[in-house]
Amino acid sequence: MKYAFIREHHACFSVRRMCRMLSVSHSGYYDWVDRPMSTRQQADQRLLTHIQRVHQQSRQNYGGLKVWRALNREGIVCGKHRIARLRRLHRIEAKRRIRFKVTTQSKRHNWIAPDRVRRTFTAHQPNRIWVGDVTFIATREGWLYLAMLLDLYSRKVVGWSMSDKNNQALVLDALTMALEQRQPEPGLIHHTDRGQLYAARDYTTVLADHQIKPSMGRKGDCYDNAVAESFFNNLKNELIHHQRFETREETRTAIFDYIEIFYNRQRLHQTLGYQSPHEFEIMNRAA
Repeated sequence: MKYAFIREHHACFSVRRMCRMLSVSHSGYYDWVDRPMSTRQQADQRLLTHIQRVHQQSRQNYGGLKVWRALNREGIVCGKHRIARLRRLHRIEAKRRIRFKVTTQSKRHNWIAPDRVRRTFTAHQPNRIWVGDVTFIATREGWLYLAMLLDLYSRKVVGWSMSDKNNQALVLDALTMALEQRQPEPGLIHHTDRGQLYAARDYTTVLADHQIKPSMGRKGDCYDNAVAESFFNNLKNELIHHQRFETREETRTAIFDYIEIFYNRQRLHQTLGYQSPHEFEIMNRAA
């Protein structure tokens, strides 16, 4: 382990100094370097290449368990503790996660829908419960607002919209996209917080026209809409917090890529048995 550390950092520090600090023999280190790799070491090197590949494909977001699951899905048989050891040895770490917090407060309005979900964030069929919310992203041009709707059955984002304005058109565009893509049958539950945009007459009229039942959590309690909050938490931890966006258009492109290419089609979800939302729907449709 000490010799491996020295070899990894020899370009930055003197080998002799590291040997002295780590209390190892200078000649012993060079004997170790010249020694042919064992079968185990060669296997570790091949496995490390796969670990690094999955780490990049997951956009540096997977921990050791998800990397292990992803490699097993590819037919690469290995132990999860072995993967954890190699990740630790080569300092392969997932991006640091930041806890989400409430970023918006609903204004008072007369109409409030009952809470039909009551923190039961599961659905046994598609298009039975959608959850939605709005968040904002900072760019050098100003704020970019993102509205989204997510199907609890597969955790798939079924509708989304972006705008420089947090207005009625923003949430209606996300709803329109979801309706066109999913064509839900009557009885779908639409769950959000008590934001005034979701309580507005234009929005509730569209819900009523499609026989969709509105549902709202309690005021100021983000856990009543935890899955929507969790999605935004993942988006910001896995994309937004790790780069600086110059323009809204640049941000739109990055968010589109995250939602449609990575999140819906590639990102493994523990709640789905380590499948992506798209794969989960395809596999269960076939079953």
